[in-house]
Amino acid sequence: MRLPRDIDGAQLARALKILGYEVTRQKGSHIRVTTQLDGENHEVIPAHQPIKTGTLASILKRIAAHHRLSVEELLEMLGLYEALIKRRLRRPAFSGKLSIPKQLK
Repeated sequence: MRLPRDIDGAQLARALKILGYEVTRQKGSHIRVTTQLDGENHEVIPAHQPIKTGTLASILKRIAAHHRLSVEELLEMLGLYEALIKRRLRRPAFSGKLSIPKQLK
């Protein structure tokens, strides 16, 4: 499963409100969010633009495990999966032809 490549920390914190997460504090470039849903859970999200994919994957795996979901289900629930699909559909497909600039011909 591909992850969104352009999500930042503030966007992720807002998306997690669906699961009851609230920002409990922010110190420097890190946001701490907490939920009471399915038991208390704290996560620290870097407020970077964008979040590195490995960091995002780790955060999403921990949140999905806490709520007994797969990462795909979590992405769909947060509305991030649809954004990924729409962005992929907007991207033009490679036609297989490379255009050579006139200066090089």
